[in-house]
Formats: sequence, structure tokens, C-alpha cells
Amino acid sequence: MFDSQGHRKLWLVAAAAGLLTIAGCSNQATTEPVHAAKKVEPKKPAPVVNKEKAPQPTAMVTVPKGTAINATVGQTLASNKNHVGDTFAGSLSAPVKVAGKTVIPKGTHVTGRVVTVKKKELKVALASVELHGKSYQLETNSVANPAKSPAKAETKNVKATTQKDKKDVTTLPAKSQLTFKLAKAVSIPAKG
Repeated sequence: MFDSQGHRKLWLVAAAAGLLTIAGCSNQATTEPVHAAKKVEPKKPAPVVNKEKAPQPTAMVTVPKGTAINATVGQTLASNKNHVGDTFAGSLSAPVKVAGKTVIPKGTHVTGRVVTVKKKELKVALASVELHGKSYQLETNSVANPAKSPAKAETKNVKATTQKDKKDVTTLPAKSQLTFKLAKAVSIPAKG
């Protein structure tokens, strides 16, 4: 019996030592990932600035009063559908140059506005030009289009008053090319 109790005590001591060792290892295992989670990120090198690819500074160029601006109307306008203040889109049909240098390239988006609407008269002016992602206000003269829409009767039963009303409609067809003149000088950024 002495031997079996001695073995039992020895076995209990060994088991207790084993449990303490496991507990110590598991405690160490739980704290190690916490330290591993706090990884220090390596410092990233500062970005290299390439001076050759940096945007060039822009200088403001004044487009003088009286400069011609040729634009193409992007949509059909009609005196029986449009009202004073309506806007329309267009684009430059020729570049705008100052001292031989192109300041506003051909194809640049412009916005126009209707300034007069009467049965036999439709006048428009340019309101702004979009350049380098920004809009610049324009003041131009107004241009009238004397072209009237044709009065075609589709059937013989069309009333005479309807034909008369169609004769009094003035239209400005899409893709019409108009020439405006600046009424006031405007400053536009030009790449140096």
C-alpha cells in the first residue's frame, strides 16, 4: 500500500506540474498573438516629385472686346417653343486666338441663351465658355436667325390659321454656325 500511495502522490505531483506547465504555456500563447497584432508598419518612402510632370502654371490672357467667336448650335431652337432666358449647348467651330496664339481651342463647349423671342424673330447670345474644367462668363452681341420654318401642309384638311401660325415660327436649326462678337473683354487662363 505504501508503494501505491507513493506512486499516487508522485502521479498527482507530476499531474499538477504538468497542468501548471500547460497553464503557463497557454498564458504565454494568448499574450504572444496580442504582441504580434501590434506590428509596426515599415515607413513608406516620401513620394518623389517629378518637376517635369508638374502642371505648368497658367497665365491669364485677355480676349479683347470685339473678338469674333464662331460657334455651332447644338440643338434646334424655335420661337414657338423657346423662351427668353432658355439656355442651349454649343461648341466652338473655330479656335479663338489672341496675338496669333490659340487661347480657346476649336470644339470647346459653350453655353448660349435666348435673348429675344418673337413670332418672326429669335435672337441668341453666348453666355459662357467651359475651359480647363471651369466656366467663364461671356458677354456677346445677340445674333438673329431670319430663317423661318417651312409651312408644309401634311393634309388638305389643315386650317388656314394653322398654316399662318407655322409661317410665323422662326427656327434656329441644330448645327447652325453663328458668329458672335465679344461685347466685353474676358480673361481666360492659357497654359504658359
